[in-house]
Amino acid sequence: MAESIQLETERLILRQPRIGDFERYAELLGDAQAARYIGGQLSRAAAWRRFLQMPGAWSLQGFGMFSVVDKASGRWLGQIGPWKPEGWPGNEVGWSFHPDAWGRGYATEAGAAAIGWAFDNLGWDDIIHCIHPDNRASQQLAMRFGSRNLGPARLPAPYEDSPNEIWGQGRDEWRARRVGAAA
Repeated sequence: MAESIQLETERLILRQPRIGDFERYAELLGDAQAARYIGGQLSRAAAWRRFLQMPGAWSLQGFGMFSVVDKASGRWLGQIGPWKPEGWPGNEVGWSFHPDAWGRGYATEAGAAAIGWAFDNLGWDDIIHCIHPDNRASQQLAMRFGSRNLGPARLPAPYEDSPNEIWGQGRDEWRARRVGAAA
């Protein structure tokens, strides 16, 4: 099992997934609108199987998406972070958030911490985000991170028929923007 890793931002805690996160995760994947760009709506039993991917990634790869938790309430808001399944087109930092967390800046805040952690700890030279062409909210988030559209992508099964675009940037681009933002 990977060592316990926790990141903190002004409002959020990013940590490895815990069993208590599942209830809200199942709500996210059970919502047709919220799940439409992340593989589609799932039953609770199917959501459970997908939920186990991240603890498994942490255990076997030493990284995975972080659970994003509100510091004030302890409420699970979503997940964000590094992710690289077999056959994936690159080193992804991906995300999904519960609908009641949308529009509050949580993804931007958590994403900055997760991207910085991935570059600093995984030795990655670049990151990508696989985004459906109709997913304007995720495209805007990627742009806030400084990523740009690199073109269409074909994902491995079972997502091979889903249209996707690769958004991304390199470590040096990320660091230059962080230094510029601090100045």
